[in-house]
Amino acid sequence: MTLDIPYRSIPEMFLKRVAATPDRPAFASPAADDSGPVWLTWAQVGERSTAIAAGLRSLGVKAEDRVAILANTRLDWVIADLGVMCAGAATTTVYPTTEPEEAAFIIGDSGSKVVIAENQMQAGKVSGATLPMLTHVVLMDGEADPAATPPQLTLAELEARGAATLAAEQDLIEKVVAAIGPDDLATLIYTSGTTGRPKGVQLLHRGWCWEAVAQSELGLLVADDLQYLWLPLSHSFGKSLLCGVIHVGLPTYVDGRVDKLIDNLAVVRPTIMCAPPRVFEKVYNKVVITAQQAGGAKAKIFAWAVRTGKQKVALEKLGKPIPLGLKVRYAAAHKLVFAKLHARLGGRIRVLVAGAAAISVPLGEFFAAAGMPISEGYGLTETSAGVFVNRPGSVRIGTCGTALGDVECRIDADGEILLRGAPVMRGYHNLPEETAAVFTEDGFFRTGDIGELSDDGYLKITDRKKDLVKTSGGKYIAPSYIEGVFKSLCPYTSQAVVIGQSRNYCTMLISLDPDAVAGWAAGGPLEGRPYAEIVASEQARALVGGYVDQLNAKLNRWETIKSFAILPRELSIEDGELTPSLKIKRRSTEANFAGEIDKMYEGTLAQM
Repeated sequence: MTLDIPYRSIPEMFLKRVAATPDRPAFASPAADDSGPVWLTWAQVGERSTAIAAGLRSLGVKAEDRVAILANTRLDWVIADLGVMCAGAATTTVYPTTEPEEAAFIIGDSGSKVVIAENQMQAGKVSGATLPMLTHVVLMDGEADPAATPPQLTLAELEARGAATLAAEQDLIEKVVAAIGPDDLATLIYTSGTTGRPKGVQLLHRGWCWEAVAQSELGLLVADDLQYLWLPLSHSFGKSLLCGVIHVGLPTYVDGRVDKLIDNLAVVRPTIMCAPPRVFEKVYNKVVITAQQAGGAKAKIFAWAVRTGKQKVALEKLGKPIPLGLKVRYAAAHKLVFAKLHARLGGRIRVLVAGAAAISVPLGEFFAAAGMPISEGYGLTETSAGVFVNRPGSVRIGTCGTALGDVECRIDADGEILLRGAPVMRGYHNLPEETAAVFTEDGFFRTGDIGELSDDGYLKITDRKKDLVKTSGGKYIAPSYIEGVFKSLCPYTSQAVVIGQSRNYCTMLISLDPDAVAGWAAGGPLEGRPYAEIVASEQARALVGGYVDQLNAKLNRWETIKSFAILPRELSIEDGELTPSLKIKRRSTEANFAGEIDKMYEGTLAQM
């Protein structure tokens, strides 16, 4: 059945939302003193966004011109993005952690005419670069530099300029929006690139509007929800959620400060939160380690509560009634254990959504046992984010759920997932050959992911096609599966990277979570020592080695980890080992830790 999309573009959807519920809360940001959220109504957001749109038009921005946003997740990002699209232009998203050379490449390759930067530090990433298309830089924070080239102005000055333009031509933006069609460019998102140089993904208004309606159709977003949005808005996951917010009209607190996330959850008390698996892993690790360190009766009660929760979930999965005795035990488990986890997330969570990478089955089972099942989804930048997701109330752990809307999916002969439909990109910007290479003759997009589709439509991801490892013995290994199992076993893990391509056995690089390992060291001879010293200790190696033994007991012989190295630091975006959405860049990681890898294969023929 074809999904009915009642909008031609995001700006049309936005203006309809403003007209329908002008006085309802739309978006909030933290107060200057962090005393709580400060809300804007839809009418206020509409006024600011259309003023920015008119201001951009006065700078010479026209249909499908690109305007880059280089900033952290914040309310001004949302309003600027809406302003760009209401001007008929397309937003080029640039992660705030992007290095100057790559930022300049993205802005130059996209042909962006204006950059909206968070501050002078971000604006400095393009100063001195040869960008002939760039005419202006707009600053969210700080004063404009009158001597800068290209010329600078503040976001407030752009809004004032736009308000003056609208005073002279009140229906300017309405006329611009009326001319925007579903096949017009809305967003240019550069793939974070686990390999090679980033490619600009051309995403159209029809795809984003499809995302908005599809999320609403499955009950993922409802008008009575309150969302905490902290995800990078430079990423397709965050952008797709913004579209759903506009369609449904649910209030959303916007705050990209990850270090404030746990504290603010108790203040904002959202009913829905979306995150990559790493956030849920950190919550899980904290809960498990706290229970283990408590020892005695508390550790036993925790283990009993998790078993009880899993028994309840198992019966629910089979569609069987919950016996009275189990109901009573689960109520006690919730009161003694799980209620604390609910409180940590604000106490009102209705839906948790995971995307950007796979979550491990044990992690999914734990959150389901605690009464907060995670709706894992699947999508790519090239598909406007999510195209499969587990529906609330129908979560099947270990899968990405069923297809959204009317998107088509088939599995190719080699297991690759192929997708076709409205959310799929127009192509890669300025790369016609690469665009042609990722589409089949009948228009299906080659995702590069290996997966399985059940008879009732649930998708399971096996691995990335390009990430499959073939040992020198000819055996294929799925590293992300092994890494996921290990992280579920070892609550001290931050990241794990399996090595084995063209080698005669598998090894693993492991980084530990600083907070977790400091807690483990407390009360012992390593207490208070620097992180690098703790993880280099024989005690830490013995600790991790025990978990590696548990992992190997669950693997086929050719998959087992014969050696491991604990890294002296966590993998990072800044060192090129993680993408901004926290995916591992395997090639860069292996290059950065080549010495550690070589040591694990010393005396073997594995490097031939």
